[in-house]
Order: sequence, then C-alpha cells, then structure tokens
Amino acid sequence: MKIAVLGTGVVGQTIADKLISLGHQVKMGSRSATNEKATNWATQNGAEASTGTFAEAAAFGELIFLATKGDATLDIIQQAGPDNFRNKTVIDISNPLDFSNGFPPFLSITNTNSLGEEVQTALPHAYVVKTLNTLSAHLMVAPGSLPEETSVFLSGNAAAGKAQARAILESFGWQNIIDLGDITTARGTEQLLPLWVRLYAKLGTANFNFKIVLE
Repeated sequence: MKIAVLGTGVVGQTIADKLISLGHQVKMGSRSATNEKATNWATQNGAEASTGTFAEAAAFGELIFLATKGDATLDIIQQAGPDNFRNKTVIDISNPLDFSNGFPPFLSITNTNSLGEEVQTALPHAYVVKTLNTLSAHLMVAPGSLPEETSVFLSGNAAAGKAQARAILESFGWQNIIDLGDITTARGTEQLLPLWVRLYAKLGTANFNFKIVLE
C-alpha cells in the first residue's frame, strides 16, 4: 500500500520505519521537499521510501498518518490540501498538548471537544481515526516489547476507516484493540495525556502503557 506519513519527528520516523519493514511504500511529508530529516530517513530506507511536501505526500498516500505536533496539525492539513485526503483513512496520532508554559503541558482542546474532532471537521470527506495517541512511539509499533499485553484504542465515525486502521494496528502486533465509538470518544483518549506525562515524569521512562482488565 502507498502510505503517507506527515511529520518528521520521532513518531513519524518510527511509524514510517515500521511501515517500510512491512512492505509498504511510504512518502514522508514535511514543509519542504528538501527537509533534512526526511531526506536522511528516505536515504536510509531504500527504494520504497520517499519524501515530499505535505501536499505531495497526502496526494501520494492511499492511507495517511498524521504524526504531527498537535498545535500544528490543523495548519498542516491546510498546507497538505484537504482534497488530498478525500475518501481516505486518516490515522490521527496527534495530541493537543500545549508546552507554552513548559513541562508538564496542558491540553489546548478538552472536555467538549477534541483535536480528533477538529481534524474530522477539517476533513469532512475523510475517514479520521484517532488511535496510538496514548503511548510512546516505540510501543506504537512494538507492543510486544512489554512483558504483558496492553490496550490500544480506536475512535472514528466510519466503520471502513476503523477497519483499515485496525488492520494496520494488527500488522504492528496489536491484539487488544478497543473500539470506543465515534470520533467524539477521542476526547477520552486525549484526556489521558495529562496522566501519561505525569506517569512519565514519575517513572522516568516512556516504556509503559495502559491495560484494560475485565472481570
């Protein structure tokens, strides 16, 4: 499959590396087609890896990952061109974290809204799925590195989009995938982030995740 990854940071590169290892063609999008981090990534990953602007990557991808900083996500969607997302599954990993006052960050969108909902509003003809936003980049693609099976969540309006996202998650090694419901349920997973950053500070590691246990 042709997949676009928008974002050149740790999350974007980790996701892109995994997708390449699974045999997908991946184009990493950034503000500039000559972005150094993106071009270095492509050079290291062979013929199936390429780079381009956000718009070029979004046009290329049959499926699109938003691996962007939350405060830039909506602007990047506009740079990429909303029409380039039409009728495509968009896996949104971004979180509305505001670091303007330092650490720990606070949520810039919360309670009666979520960034996932804002993304869906900006992309009315795409199938937005919020997932993978409650854990570290390493664990997103290697859930089996923890000693116990843990949980990952899905939020989205379109059954077809969630089915495609679920298939990608399963290819990453996820087994305990919990479909929370429509895109408004992204409010819940995004609101886990203040707890996540406090746990990170307390534990001194990002190598942890949440596990839902039923009686």
